Amino acid sequence: MSKENFALRLKASMAQQGKKQVDLIRAASEQGVKLGKSHISQYVSGKTLPRPDILHFLADTLQVDENWLRGDESSSETASSTGSAGADGGNAPAGNPKQNSQINFRNNTITGERQMRTFKKSSKLDNVLYDVRGPVVDEAARMEESGTQILKLNIGNPAPFGFRTPDEVIYDMRQQLTECEGYSHAQGLFSARKAIMQYAQLKGIPNIAIEDIYTGNGVSELINICMSALLDDGDEILIPSPDYPLWTACATLAGGKAVHYICDEQSEWYPDIEDIRRKITDHTKAIVIINPNNPTGALYPKEVLQKIVDVAREHQLIIFSDEIYDRLVMDEEEHISIASLAPDLFCITFSGLSKSHMIAGFRIGWMILSGNKKAAKDYIEGLKMLSNMRLCSNVPAQSIVQTALGGHQSVRGYIEPGGRIREQRDYIYKALTDIPGISAVKPKAAFYIFPKIDVKKFNITDDEQFALDLLRDKKILLIHGGGFNWEQPDHFRVVYLPRIEVLKEAMGKIADFFSYYKQQL
Repeated sequence: MSKENFALRLKASMAQQGKKQVDLIRAASEQGVKLGKSHISQYVSGKTLPRPDILHFLADTLQVDENWLRGDESSSETASSTGSAGADGGNAPAGNPKQNSQINFRNNTITGERQMRTFKKSSKLDNVLYDVRGPVVDEAARMEESGTQILKLNIGNPAPFGFRTPDEVIYDMRQQLTECEGYSHAQGLFSARKAIMQYAQLKGIPNIAIEDIYTGNGVSELINICMSALLDDGDEILIPSPDYPLWTACATLAGGKAVHYICDEQSEWYPDIEDIRRKITDHTKAIVIINPNNPTGALYPKEVLQKIVDVAREHQLIIFSDEIYDRLVMDEEEHISIASLAPDLFCITFSGLSKSHMIAGFRIGWMILSGNKKAAKDYIEGLKMLSNMRLCSNVPAQSIVQTALGGHQSVRGYIEPGGRIREQRDYIYKALTDIPGISAVKPKAAFYIFPKIDVKKFNITDDEQFALDLLRDKKILLIHGGGFNWEQPDHFRVVYLPRIEVLKEAMGKIADFFSYYKQQL
């Protein structure tokens, strides 16, 4: 079997079926076939050949003859009914009903019969991945459907773990529901935006007025709007690695190129300033920071933020700052908004109530435009246009912003000494680092930790496969580091929202897993 021949025929078959690499990975996961991103990319590039079971899976999924896909010359005869050539210059296999029916589909006929038209997803999604709800999560759902109970440590969703919305917030929403039946102003209720503006002023964010505040159905919607309004094909935007993958997905979907700068684990997961400098080109429009950070739990000090501002100032970049966890800061540390250090630069700061007030399902977030808005006048018009197109964000959720941002902040009890999140953070850090072959930087904020695996000890070359193996063996759902655009297969993220007794059970299982695990190639 020729590697080159196989790679050419594999790509031709994928094109015929309208399938991308990610489609094959997901199909393999659904069928319990061990096929990771690194494997399929090596097949497509002609670097390696698949095992017989993988070859059989690929041929079956792509509806082609296995011998032809293998590259056997005896299977490269002229197709009797079409004479259609393959990508390698040879013809599709004769007598192969799967291949022939796919080619005949172009004429919408198979032996005179009209075939059903099928619809494929947009090619704009080809390089868009969101593994926080990806193939491993799909496998967990399949297992749950068969009756298996899964402990989900994959997503920062407070409610399932007993974190409740403050009573005052629920009460105020109920009182105002009858006033929330219609659309609000496209940017949000005046009362909500006023409260957000005042909160931003307390954070030292300069040069803001009521018209600079936009509410959204969570920060996620606003990130999508910002990327769509800014990026043209070929534009570049600097995004941290590891990142919250929605940033990369939205930038890619908008037609831009996400360029990942490294956050350095040896330096408390702080951004590598020199790496940022190296990756700026004439096409770079903006830089994204996530502070406090998801997935690492890092909190950036003023001196690091100032260096980022200096680079952005030198290259006239927009700063996007994702600060959704700014009230979940521990160890008596202080969160600083980067916009407060950059009054001369155009900045957009994102935050919301999903995490700080444990109301993720209400979907209320916001963005604050500050600094040099004159330089972004036309871009702001684009933001307004897209904001208007969705009419408005969730009005009942907007109605409680003023209540949530004022008065007693209930989250403080969780992060102070003896508080639930803080104790769970301390426990998970010690439990993980007690496992031979696992190390971690202790998080200072949010409710995530991003431990490192000794890949040589466990023979790990595919971190997604590691996550699948853990799921199937121990019924624990984690997200592998690759899901956060981390290139090496040596990290995973743990959400430490469950109570300590649940975490203890989970960590016992994870420790046991690592006591015997060796990844099979």
